[in-house]
Amino acid sequence: MCGRFTLNQSAAALAQVFHVEQIPDLAAQYNIAPTQAVATVLHNPEKDQREFQQLRWGLIPSWAKDPSIGAKLINARAETVAEKPAFRSAFKRRRCLVLADGFYEWQRQKSKKQPFYFRLQDGQPFGFAGLWEKWETPEQEEITSCTILTTTANELLQPVHDRMPVIIAPKDYDLWLDPQVQTPETLQQLLQPYPETAMTGYPVSTLVNKSQHNSPECIMPLSEKNDPSNQLN
Repeated sequence: MCGRFTLNQSAAALAQVFHVEQIPDLAAQYNIAPTQAVATVLHNPEKDQREFQQLRWGLIPSWAKDPSIGAKLINARAETVAEKPAFRSAFKRRRCLVLADGFYEWQRQKSKKQPFYFRLQDGQPFGFAGLWEKWETPEQEEITSCTILTTTANELLQPVHDRMPVIIAPKDYDLWLDPQVQTPETLQQLLQPYPETAMTGYPVSTLVNKSQHNSPECIMPLSEKNDPSNQLN
C-alpha cells in the first residue's frame, strides 16, 4: 500500500536526476494524497525523450463509466498487474515514473495506527513505478491519471507494513519508460523491493493522517532530538 508520499525538491534537482529538460517549479508537498495532481515523467515517443507531466493520482481505466473508480485504483500490485483488466494495457504501453522523495506507511499498534516516514539515506528524489491512462468525459474532456505499483516490503519496512511502493533504480529508468518493451517477464524483474540498506525510516506525527496538513512537521521525527534509537535504520 502507498497512500501518501512527499516531494520537496527543486526543479533543477529533479531535472538532473530524471534527465528531463523542462520541469516547472513545484510547491513543496509533504502529504500528497489520492486524487491530487502528482509529478510524473513519461516517455514521449514522438520526440523520443522524457517529458514532465502532472497527472491525477488514481488510475481511471479508459472503459470506466465515471472517474470515481480512480480513488480505488491508487495502487496496483506488481504480482498481478499484467493480468488485471484495469492495468494490463497500461502495463504494456503506458508506464511512468511518479516523482517522490519519501513516503508514509502505517503500523498497527493496539488501539491506533502509527505513521512512519521512509526515504533514501542520501535524501535524493526517486521514481515510483507508475502506470498512466487517459479517460474521456461525456463532454469529451480528457483526464490523464496514474497509479503506483506496490510489492512486498523489504526488511526495513516489514515491522511496519507488509507492502511498499516499487522504487525504480535510476539505471532502469529507460527500460521502464520504453513503450517498445512489453514482455511481462522483462518488466517484472524491475518490480522488486528496494534495498533496505539504501533507505531509512522513523515514526512521525499523526498530523499526516489528514491530507489538509501539508507542512514540514509531517516528516519530522517524533523525537525532537532525532534520537537514532527512534529510527528503523
